[in-house]
This record gives sequence, structure tokens and C-alpha cells, in this order.
Amino acid sequence: MKKILILNGPNLNLLGTREPAQYGYTTLSDVEGFCKLHGEKIGYEVECFQSNWEGALLDKIHAYGQLYKADEVLGVVFNPGALTHTSIALYDAIKGVEPMPVIECHISNVHTREAFRHHSWVSPAAAGIVVGFGVDGYLIAMDGLVRKFTQTSARQQH
Repeated sequence: MKKILILNGPNLNLLGTREPAQYGYTTLSDVEGFCKLHGEKIGYEVECFQSNWEGALLDKIHAYGQLYKADEVLGVVFNPGALTHTSIALYDAIKGVEPMPVIECHISNVHTREAFRHHSWVSPAAAGIVVGFGVDGYLIAMDGLVRKFTQTSARQQH
């Protein structure tokens, strides 16, 4: 069974307690649980990983790039947190593992927030972007990943 990685960056370990008016009361553990259940439903093994360290996120992207080459991975759903707005290294890592698809995912609508959150270094390397749907955005991103990267040939035949 192929894998989907749910990758979370800095401060997402604080979900449920950090700014609940912005991010809600759902914990990261809750998110990981419903992503794993959804993965089973759609036929994928889901691995979840969170780090507050940029290097650990880079290492995970690199490792999944190798698994993708071995045809063991469909892709990655990635909420880079605040590193979205600062990390050229994440952009480079995602570009470095192409054609593995990475879907950028944000719980809040970053475009309605502080001006510094309006720019993403990750977006130009992402295969798609989901913003503003709360924690349901992870499921939307997973479904988009499956629809876009497993059914392309079936849609082209119609």
C-alpha cells in the first residue's frame, strides 16, 4: 500500500491550545488520527510527522523523495507553519524531489491575516494549495492528491 505523508512544521504541536480563535480546539493528535482513518478509507497508509526544526522537515522531504522514486509514496500534504513565509530551503527541498507532489496546506486563510503571511516560498514548488478550511483542509488536500495524481489518465480517456 502506498503512503501519504502528513507533514507539519513549527508550532503545529500546539494545535488546540494556541490561538484557538484562529486555529480551533482540535489537537495535532486529533488531526493525525482523522488523517490516518481517512487514508485507510481511500486506500493509503498515512504517516504523520511534525517538527519545530527546519532541518528535520527537510530530511523528511528528502527521505520521501527516495520512497517516491521506489514507487512507495503518492505524495505529501505539508503545513509548513511560519516557515512558509521564510524558508527558501523548503522550496529547494520540494523542487529537489520533483516530480513527487507536495500539497501545501494551511488551517487558516493566510491571505486574510497579517501582511507578512501573504507570501509563501513553498507555493511556487507545490502541486496544489489548500487554505482556510480549518483542519478539514488536510482531508481536502489528501483527496486532491489522490484525485489529481492517480486519476489523471482515467479523466484524459473521457
